[in-house]
Amino acid sequence: MSEESGDTEDSARQAQDADPEPHADPTPQDAPTPRVGIAALSMPYQVVAAVVLAVLGVFACVHLGMVFLHVAPSNTLTKQHGEAVDDWIYPEFEQNWKLFAPNPLQQNIAVQVRATVAGDGGRRTTGWIDLSGQDAANIRGSLLPSHTEQNELRRAWDFYLNSHTDDHRPNGLRGELSESYMRRIVMLRLDERELGGTVQRVQVRSVTRPIPSPAWSGEKTDTDPVFRTYPWWRITDPDRPAGAAGAEARGVAPNRTEAGR
Repeated sequence: MSEESGDTEDSARQAQDADPEPHADPTPQDAPTPRVGIAALSMPYQVVAAVVLAVLGVFACVHLGMVFLHVAPSNTLTKQHGEAVDDWIYPEFEQNWKLFAPNPLQQNIAVQVRATVAGDGGRRTTGWIDLSGQDAANIRGSLLPSHTEQNELRRAWDFYLNSHTDDHRPNGLRGELSESYMRRIVMLRLDERELGGTVQRVQVRSVTRPIPSPAWSGEKTDTDPVFRTYPWWRITDPDRPAGAAGAEARGVAPNRTEAGR
């Protein structure tokens, strides 16, 4: 009886060795590893992807280098290649560090304009029009104010101030460009108003109002506004929103003889 039991156990053990379990399906050792990422592309597409990544990498390095030179203190590189750095940075990548400066901005600066208008009743000068206040009114209460309403006038005014001397003289071509830019923005804003005639010249001024100190602060701040008035600008047809073609269509003669004072 014991011999039969031993034979039965040996037979069962041999059967297990000969027949593996149904769920134990061995993985072929020579199966290829699936390719992912760029390696999964065909050779031409791999070359294109490599070239694109290389171009993006070079652009990122150049951009970071230009930004670093723009914000870094004056050095040999910025003195020799400052114009190239400015051409790369302005206007899309301009850096504004005033929020983190030792003395952050503590004042509100408004830009106002008045115009000399020629109409049926002769020439007259309008009162001061608060362009900054108009922008503030347009974005107040708006959940998604436009970039133009928030920043166009402010950035243009900063551009003008930074490219002119204290006696209002432009610093090269950038100064002339900033002045032309400001005139066109002013004329766009005035074109939205019914002034009753043709604008012949405009004058801008800045109104600086220091921000009052908080109630809990013992600091005393003079909050009286400070006005700074700039020279008159003569308006020519290219300064107008419709340009020279629009002036001719309205029957307005080109204004080329009015001298700015």
